[in-house]
Amino acid sequence: MLEINVLGPLEVFRDGVLSNPSAPKLRTVLSLLAVQSHSVVRTDQIIEELWEDNPPTSVTTTLQTYIYQLRKLLKLTAGTEHRADRSSTVAALRTSPYGYVLSLPADQLDFLRFERLAARGRTELESGDVRAAARTLSAALRIWRGPALVDVSTGPALQAEILRLEEMHKNALEWRIETDLQLGRHHELLGELTRLVAQQPTHEGFQAKLMLALHRAGRRSEALNVYQRTRTALATELGLDPSSDLQRMHRAVLAADRSLDPPSPKLNVRTTAQCDMLRQLPPEGPTLVGRHSEVTAALDALAGGPRHAPQVVVVVGPPGSGKSALCTRVAHEASAGYPDGQLYASLLDADNNPVSPGDVLAEFLRSVGTPDQRIPASTAERSRMFWSWTADRRVLVMLDDVMSVSQLLPLVPSSGDCGLLVAGRRRLSAPTVTATVELSPLTVKQGIELLTDVLGEHRVSKDEDAVRELVRLCDGLPVALHAAATRLRGRPHWPLAKLARRIRAESVRPPAPTPDKLNLYASVERTYRLAPPAVRAAFRLLTTLDVGSISLARATQALGIPEQQAECLLDDLVEFRLVEVVTGDEGALNYRFLPSLRAVGRRLAADTDGIGDDPLPVPIPSQQPGGWSGLRAGHEPVSR
Repeated sequence: MLEINVLGPLEVFRDGVLSNPSAPKLRTVLSLLAVQSHSVVRTDQIIEELWEDNPPTSVTTTLQTYIYQLRKLLKLTAGTEHRADRSSTVAALRTSPYGYVLSLPADQLDFLRFERLAARGRTELESGDVRAAARTLSAALRIWRGPALVDVSTGPALQAEILRLEEMHKNALEWRIETDLQLGRHHELLGELTRLVAQQPTHEGFQAKLMLALHRAGRRSEALNVYQRTRTALATELGLDPSSDLQRMHRAVLAADRSLDPPSPKLNVRTTAQCDMLRQLPPEGPTLVGRHSEVTAALDALAGGPRHAPQVVVVVGPPGSGKSALCTRVAHEASAGYPDGQLYASLLDADNNPVSPGDVLAEFLRSVGTPDQRIPASTAERSRMFWSWTADRRVLVMLDDVMSVSQLLPLVPSSGDCGLLVAGRRRLSAPTVTATVELSPLTVKQGIELLTDVLGEHRVSKDEDAVRELVRLCDGLPVALHAAATRLRGRPHWPLAKLARRIRAESVRPPAPTPDKLNLYASVERTYRLAPPAVRAAFRLLTTLDVGSISLARATQALGIPEQQAECLLDDLVEFRLVEVVTGDEGALNYRFLPSLRAVGRRLAADTDGIGDDPLPVPIPSQQPGGWSGLRAGHEPVSR
């Protein structure tokens, strides 16, 4: 990728490597083409810029040589106009009938990034969004590294562009100082404003702002001295009197006018509706038990690491382990560090079908005030617009029920000051992921604490053996434990031992699923339905085996397929967190279903029509030969 920076010494980066041209005239040509990118720079204009009124005899050949050297140095194409129109990401130096055009995406030219941010900051200031304007304008000004093109020889065209950029810089600086004054930061501004007025003694805007800051800081006499110095400088250098605005400021300081007092703390950051939309985190659920270390790990991961890219923290665990609840808790605790908003989306719809990241991006863009007619049609364009919006903001995004990296990547914000929390229904492996937090089932002690928290100590202490058995029957999964506690709260006359007997019976023949999405069946089913058909088939069949753990050889025999393919299916089940890996004799890997997940798998195997699935596609070898072909008949391949 090519990046050209002109706001300071000329910098040219090619794929992150500094590739500055050394020849002075080559630098001038490149600078002129860059500051007028996407516009035709006439040949006669370039000649005048390089040689003024004294071009060489072979001027045309010399200029063509410079263009050739630029293309070679920067590895730019000589693409056609048609190609550049077709893709806004093409970097090309094209020849036109009258001159040359350098085409670069806007985010690869620093002065265009500055202009975009400065314009947005001005709009935010005019709309009353003072804090956002202060952040945006500060980000715009940070792009400047010194005077524009300070190390480039300039002619009339470049000099005019430099003056335009410097004027925009002054305007942005004035607007940013205005936001700081509105935010009551007059003490912090005194040093900066004193330097600015010394450098530009006839700039009345800076002088007025210094007078205001001094007045608010209780230094009225110094504010009046600023006016006298400015009046003298204007008369001496320009033969002018102070402007009416500066004279009004002088009179107001003399009269101690209350209109000069700092504004009240009431600052409109956004409209109420926009604030509501940008605080999208779901409400916190029941108290988290036994997850202190995991919460701390997720918070540390969000806060730590290099800030050149957003921190992406993925929380994974078996169905029912409380991934969504933990992400919600972490998001609420971290929200103060993301003042520009918190966005939330589930990547599953109401029917448990995967949601397109493009649809999520459209909702995010609407939430931040983008009109429907301005939302692009393609996911890639929406993603770029979302990256642009997050480029200079501190936003936390929480995504629930993420199934794949392809769902995740378009939704990653661009700024290193942003964070992304992901509750994954499978393991996600991508360079974007900066940390993964694993959730394991709760211990018996932690499970008892959870039930005590919900049911009360008096009821739990009546039968400690039964409560321990309940925790074991629920495999320490918070969702299953909360479902059990909910049943007990609805039946206050039940002893805990009665529910334990019910759950033992249900492990043999689970009841029909309920519409309650908080129970374990619903959580397992959501993960199950998102898996490929062959993985679902393997889950249903293997959960019917009456063994504590399953070896690879036993799974191969049960599935009636080659060992390598059986191992692929088991790996997929592990990835979806539907089975656990345990170490057997001599280090061999075995596979174990949590009893509660096994019970759900048996229910699915017994009544697949109840969830709208196909009949079991995996034949048991003793009943129907066919092996791997039987497993895959009529179904898509397993995703690797």
